[in-house]
Amino acid sequence: MATRKSKPRRRFVVRSSGIHGKGVFATTRIPAGIRLIEYTGERLTEAQVDKRYAKDASPHTFLFALDHGMVIDATSGGNGSRWINHSCAPNCEAVDDEDRIYIETLRAIRPGEEICYDYRIELEEKHTPEMKRLYQCRCGARHCKGTILLTKKKKKK
Repeated sequence: MATRKSKPRRRFVVRSSGIHGKGVFATTRIPAGIRLIEYTGERLTEAQVDKRYAKDASPHTFLFALDHGMVIDATSGGNGSRWINHSCAPNCEAVDDEDRIYIETLRAIRPGEEICYDYRIELEEKHTPEMKRLYQCRCGARHCKGTILLTKKKKKK
C-alpha cells in the first residue's frame, strides 16, 4: 500500500492587518534564527525606479534598496514577503546575503502573531513633521518611534 506524503504546513499566510492593509501572520510556531523567505521582485537601478515612480508621491511602495544603487521592486515578481509590515519592536530582520534579501526571525514567533521587521528607511533630507507623517508608524509597540524612518544620528560639533 502506498503512503501519501503530506504537504509541509505553511509557516505563514497573508491576510488583513491592523498595522497596515495586508500583513503576514504565522500559522505555526516559528523558532528564532529561521530564514523565512526571500524578498523577491524585479531588480532595477535607482534611476529606473525614479523614472517608473516619478509621479507617485506615496511613500508606500514595495521597494527594497540594496547596496550599489540597485533596488528590488516586489510590485513585479514579488512574493508574500512584500506584505510584511514594519514594527518598532520587530520579531524578524531583513538580512542582505550577497545582494539577496532574506527575512529571518529574531525570536520565536507564536501562531497568529504578525511577522514584522524594522524597515530602517533612510532619507537624506531633514525629517520634518510632514515627512514623519508621510512615514507614520502604526505598529502599536510600547516604544513605537512614531515613524518608519531610521533615526538620524546627531552630528558632533
